[in-house]
Amino acid sequence: MSESTVPSPTAPPADRDYASLDRRPPAVASRVVAHTVDVALPALPLLIGVVVVLSLADANGGGEIDRAVFGALALASALGVAFWNRGLRDGRAGQSVGKTMAGLVLRDRDHHGAIGIRAAVTGGRTAEVVRVDVAAADGFAPIPADTSSAATRRRRTGGLIVLAVALVLVIAMSIAVGARPLTFAEIAHALLSSTGTDTDVIVRSLRLPRTALGFLVGVALGVAGALIQGHTRNPLADAGLLGLNAGAAFFVVMAIYLFGIASPGGYLWFAFAGAAVASVVVFGSASIGGGRANPLSLALAGAAVAFFLQALTNAVVLLDQATLDSYRFWIVGSVSGRGIDIFWTVLPFVLAGLVVAAAGSPALNTIGLGDDVARSLGTNIALTRTAGIVAITLLTGAATAACGPIAFVGLVVPHIARSIVGPDYRWIVPFSGALGGLLLLIADVIGRVVVRPGELQVGIVLALVGGPFFIALVRRRKLVAL
Repeated sequence: MSESTVPSPTAPPADRDYASLDRRPPAVASRVVAHTVDVALPALPLLIGVVVVLSLADANGGGEIDRAVFGALALASALGVAFWNRGLRDGRAGQSVGKTMAGLVLRDRDHHGAIGIRAAVTGGRTAEVVRVDVAAADGFAPIPADTSSAATRRRRTGGLIVLAVALVLVIAMSIAVGARPLTFAEIAHALLSSTGTDTDVIVRSLRLPRTALGFLVGVALGVAGALIQGHTRNPLADAGLLGLNAGAAFFVVMAIYLFGIASPGGYLWFAFAGAAVASVVVFGSASIGGGRANPLSLALAGAAVAFFLQALTNAVVLLDQATLDSYRFWIVGSVSGRGIDIFWTVLPFVLAGLVVAAAGSPALNTIGLGDDVARSLGTNIALTRTAGIVAITLLTGAATAACGPIAFVGLVVPHIARSIVGPDYRWIVPFSGALGGLLLLIADVIGRVVVRPGELQVGIVLALVGGPFFIALVRRRKLVAL
């Protein structure tokens, strides 16, 4: 956390008289407001968890696994919020959310600085709460972020460990939780000693392929998002910026309208071809004239192609009601109803895209300095950007073809990865892939439960959750700076 994330006190202005400053302890009302807000923040996810667990009673179609999973998620969320607010914010910047609202600062009584994370969590004996103006007058300063290479390595290693554990837990959760509640014994039987019972079929034929496809698509979208933001140097870039989703959608609509295709397996190749054609058109249009596709020309060409294809798509679906009925189920984005054959079909394209992305990730570090600087450092801009477009097309085209357009994954996860590992794209790209798989599986599990016995498509869940989450992200300057 940087100093800019919390309105921290600074050195007092020279023209203000602090000799007569009121140094009495903060009013009781201010303390009550701060304490109430700080308690309410972690209590909110706990309350939501209690409501969800109670709604998952056996009489309502819930199961023991559902209750255990969502109870654990609620508890983990509450602990995470409490540590972020009372540990990180209070310890490093002196202001939790409640103290920020009440105009208070937590500081060390002896040296008048921030008390540190450990003291904030355990309750430091020399900690005191004062008003913002008093803290400013005494020269309060937050603890600056440690940007040393050793701290970066520790943060990356810790992030890898946490991410690996989270992935294992979420994959297990995706296999265990579904529209039909199962017990722990039934899940274990299906995985270890399947005999072909109904529950075995549900786990092996439905949930395992769905989990594998969801993770693969999440990885593809996460890596593609990191590449797009790196190549365009645009923190708000995603697959829609280059017109890939619009190209896939137009080709799917034409497949439905002209050939009557009505299955995800039939859409697959048309969606992939649409994304590929759109990328070629965008890249070619951006290269006309000066001969080079720069971030600005790519964004402008992508927007123009996307608007044009969206207009054509809307025209077709308005002309034919049957096409509209089929198209609207594909456009929301979902991993349900896809067999294992879809997974094996898109796997080679995703793997090829990941290989190209890994090869081009180091060059993104120099491209981020600007094309002229990167060229002076020996980077082949045209080759690097062409390889990036190929990787983005393979990854986004495969993911969109398999599950339809899924928003927010490629937009949000690169920012989260950047906040963990720093600006090095050799780390951002793989972290974005893992975080993308994690986010998509979590959204899919939530969608299976919230409208039981039906399901909510993962694209809708990500839009509902990702919108407010991304608004919070873009308000933090260090996360949107590339």
